[in-house]
Amino acid sequence: MKEIILLKDGEIALKGLNRYSFEDTMIKNAKRRLSSLGRFRFYKAQSTIYIEPMEENIDMEEAVERLKKVFGIAAICRACVAEKDWEQICSLAPVYLKDILEDASTFKVTAKRSDKKFPLNSPKICAELGALLLEKFPHLQVDVKNPEVIVTVEIRDYAAYIHGGQIPGPGGMPVGSSGRAMLLLSGGIDSPVAGYMMAKRGLELSAVHFVSPPYTSDRAKLKVIQLAHLMTPYCGNINLYVVNLTRIQERMRDGCPEDLFTVLLRRVMMEIAEHIAQEEGCSALITGESLAQVASQTVYAIACTDAAARRPVFRPLIGMDKEEIIRIARSIGTFETSILPYEDCCTVFTPKHPKTKPALQMVLDAEGLLPDRKELIQEALSSAETVKVTLSGAAGYIE
Repeated sequence: MKEIILLKDGEIALKGLNRYSFEDTMIKNAKRRLSSLGRFRFYKAQSTIYIEPMEENIDMEEAVERLKKVFGIAAICRACVAEKDWEQICSLAPVYLKDILEDASTFKVTAKRSDKKFPLNSPKICAELGALLLEKFPHLQVDVKNPEVIVTVEIRDYAAYIHGGQIPGPGGMPVGSSGRAMLLLSGGIDSPVAGYMMAKRGLELSAVHFVSPPYTSDRAKLKVIQLAHLMTPYCGNINLYVVNLTRIQERMRDGCPEDLFTVLLRRVMMEIAEHIAQEEGCSALITGESLAQVASQTVYAIACTDAAARRPVFRPLIGMDKEEIIRIARSIGTFETSILPYEDCCTVFTPKHPKTKPALQMVLDAEGLLPDRKELIQEALSSAETVKVTLSGAAGYIE
């Protein structure tokens, strides 16, 4: 019995004349995700992408699981392929759907007959196949409003396809279709979720992480590498830049007003991210900030931070509360790693009473107390470490 996977477009279908370039990007991403499972043939027809296994014993369940993380896919169908022959369809359907129907109590049949030459129309297909399945599985009942299983027969150009319903895809836009952006990736819960959400809008990601040894440990850095690795099934490969901020933070501690330390540090991070974004061809920056969550995320502090950036700064979590962010972190598998108790450079020299309503001129005056600030930033950039984080892993992955 031959099986195939059918992919359905969602938002991509609204792209008009540009639709095909988005589909091609989605297919490229899907090919990359499935490449280690074996050889597949990809082709398009009638608003559907077909994925046909070209080898025996390919793990189709694993293939579907991987495709559930490829942005742009609205729905996935694992289907049996039949000739456009009614007797063969009736022969294959009970066998192919046996497991799913034996575990169900209600079902209905739907049909899509895009090949109008097929002798049975859609209502006739539904009625006759439904009667056959009731005969083969007498415990079933028909429920047209809320069935446990929706059996679908699609009569298309190439063949007939039988499946037990659609599996929801992740939706969104294919990664790489909207350009590239630089994610400021901390070791916390928020920034991996922010990266995931912007990848879902089609952005390919690079990332920058800041460390402050000896105040932060190697385990803290490895934790962030692991977070980047956990993001790759959704976001693709990530170039992660690890930047040492120790000297800058110590100079700020010794020469700047303590209550402005947090916003001063955020501005340094933005400037460094800007430099790396330029090298990486990134058109925007991404942060995991949520309005009023901490002192550096007030309207006033964010305005001061943004003044240090030349590119747009995307904050997809800005209106979300912590529970909403945690729910997404759990769903994408980053939460348990994010809560590992390793140090973060943002907690080094944290002021007791950070200013929540800083004015930009006040912040610029404080930066003037560090005449070697630009040199310190260049020093941090020149010593940055690059880690290529791929689907197969990354150097220093935490066990």
